[in-house]
Parts: sequence; structure tokens; C-alpha cells
Amino acid sequence: MKKVARIGLVGAGWWACQFHIPHLLENKNVELVAISRLGNAELRDIQSRFNIEHGSENHSEIYKYDLDGVVIASPHVEHAEHSKVALENSCHVLVEKPMTTNINDAKLIAKLAEQKSKTVMTPYGLNYTHYMEQAADWFKARKAGEIKHVVLHMSSALMDLFGGEPMLETENHLYRPPPSTWADPQRAGGYGWGQLSHALAALFFVSELEPKSVRAMCNKSATGVDYYDAMVIDFSCGAKGVVSGAAGLPKGKSPQLDLKIYGTEGMFLLDVEVGRERMVLNCFNGTDLTHQIDEGGGYGAYSTKEAINRFVEICRGNNARNSGNEIVGLKTVQVLSAMYKSVESGDVEIC
Repeated sequence: MKKVARIGLVGAGWWACQFHIPHLLENKNVELVAISRLGNAELRDIQSRFNIEHGSENHSEIYKYDLDGVVIASPHVEHAEHSKVALENSCHVLVEKPMTTNINDAKLIAKLAEQKSKTVMTPYGLNYTHYMEQAADWFKARKAGEIKHVVLHMSSALMDLFGGEPMLETENHLYRPPPSTWADPQRAGGYGWGQLSHALAALFFVSELEPKSVRAMCNKSATGVDYYDAMVIDFSCGAKGVVSGAAGLPKGKSPQLDLKIYGTEGMFLLDVEVGRERMVLNCFNGTDLTHQIDEGGGYGAYSTKEAINRFVEICRGNNARNSGNEIVGLKTVQVLSAMYKSVESGDVEIC
């Protein structure tokens, strides 16, 4: 076991400066060795603010500093290339969602991780909560039996973000999320890549279902990205899923995630909206299972900090549960890629 994990970071922008870098610096088992981003003035400013010795606009240069792991928080369309280079340099990888923005890249990352015997982790904040991990354990133990049907919905107050406007909640942050990442349809902007990826990752972490095909529709923002998504998923086991996402919550309202899974032995329900939190598995044999979620502990428990801390332990050579591995990431990308294709074609698309 290494005493301290040597970590690098690629994509030192809004999210990394607001969350990843502070989380890493809080961890006594981390040495944040080097960062990378475009823009020399911004790069030097971040190095100065956070006391990070090494920095480069060329992400490939940080690997000369003998890193154990790399956090990737670059724009969506850069995730695949940056993850690939990190794995080729024998580093563990924590890559922000979506893991990639096309299926072939996702498959390549999964294959490289296996070849290099390295961890790929995506810090879906909900997946690392006590309740989501308990749900995964229930389904691994087949408490609900064979899955037959899924209903999944997520909504967020982010019409500004996906509409190309400054995100209200970030007005006091060091940097703000750029429209080029979140509101450009040519650069994987939109609610699917930006938010529904969380909900799908939760589903695939909990259930281990295999997506087969998707039929989808959406309504778009003024910038041409999806505000509202609706799809039907056919899974390889024969189960069907109804999935929807919406950016149209009013500001100040709690994000919503509702997951219902119907199986041959019972029905699972998870609701994380503040004031309505509950998780229960109603079994046909009458032995219902309930997991306590305190008020505010549903979506309010969302945090990338737990994933960061586990990633650090993996980089130190310790075991830690990876609730957002490359398989979860691949399945999420498969569904979203098929969703966007289906929106354009008006037909069923294979995952």
C-alpha cells in the first residue's frame, strides 16, 4: 500500500475547481501533483490559488510526474481521448460523466482498463450513496427475482444550463459551466449526456440489465440540445423500460429521481426528492424490505467526494467499491447514443 497517492487532473475548469480539486486537497492521502487545462493565464491562476506545483496546457505532459491516477473533468467530447492516454500511461482513471460520447470509445476504454489492469471510475454522485449501494445488493441477491419492467424518471432545474445561459447556481464560482460543453448539440450538449446519464448509471449499477435497443423522442432548447427526453428501452432479458428526463424544474426545487423496477418476486421503488425520500422492495411473499433515507438524505446526499476518496484508496493499492465502473459507463453510453440516433431517425436504434 502506498502512503500517498500521486494524482494528476486533466480539465481544470468549472467542476474541477469547485469540487474535485478541493476534495483532493482535503484528503491527507493525496499529493495533487499536476494539472492541465487550456489557457495559460487560467492555468497559472489555478496553480497559484491551490498551490499546485506542475501545470501544462498539454495534457500528455503531466504523465512525466510518475502519477498513480488521473481525474478527468474536461469537456464531454474529450473524455475518451484523455482517458485513453491516462490508461496507456498505466494510471487509474476517474472520468466525469459521460464516460465517453460514443459506443466505440466506451468499448475501447473498457478494453484498455482490462488490458492494463487499471480501474476506471465515473463519479455518479448518487451511485455512491448508502441507499443506492443497498439497492444494488438487493438485486444482486435477486430479492426482486427476474426483472420484467422498469420505470425511470429524472428532472432538474437546468433550463438555463442547457439553454446556453449562465447557470444561476454558479454565479459565485471561480468558473462557470461553458455553453460549448452543455448547450452545443455538436459537442454532446443536452439533458441526456449532462443529466440523464446519472439516472441511467444508477439503473445499470443497481440492476445489471443489458440494453438492447431504444426508441426515443425529445423536445429541444433554443440552442438545439434536448431539454426533455422520452424513450422505451428493450433489454436483452426481455424486460422493457420507460425512461424520461426533464430540465424544466423551477429554480430552487429539489431534483427528482424516481426508479421503479418490477420483478417476478417483488417491486422496487426509490424516490430521492427532498421530503418524499423512500426506498422499499415490496415482495410477493409479504417480507417487504425497507431502507431508511432521512429527509434531505436522498438527492441531498449527492456528492462526488465519496467517489474521489475511494479513487484515492484504489490509487494507494487498497480495495474500495467502484459503483460507477467502466461497465456501468459503457451501458449508459450505449443507451444515450442510441437515444440520440433514434431522435434523429425516428426509428428503433440498436444499443
